[in-house]
Amino acid sequence: MQDNGTQILTIENRSKLRVTGITDMDRFDEREVVLYTALGELTVTGRDLHIGEISTETGDLLVEGDIWGIQYGDKDKQSPLHLLGRLFR
Repeated sequence: MQDNGTQILTIENRSKLRVTGITDMDRFDEREVVLYTALGELTVTGRDLHIGEISTETGDLLVEGDIWGIQYGDKDKQSPLHLLGRLFR
């Protein structure tokens, strides 16, 4: 996975979104995909969304569907799994 804070978002015709720098996935359904990235929380909204490809090795993800919005959340917010990991170290 990329851990240097680099991230690339590429959107094609509002129907394909490629994202790099994914560290974890919180949840997804047909209307919303919530991800954790090297640069913070990322929410993708739309209709008929599905995960086309995902690579846990490289941190790359492809979301397909009718994409309506892309929004970054709190820059410092990390996955709950990362927070639990810190507690148990």
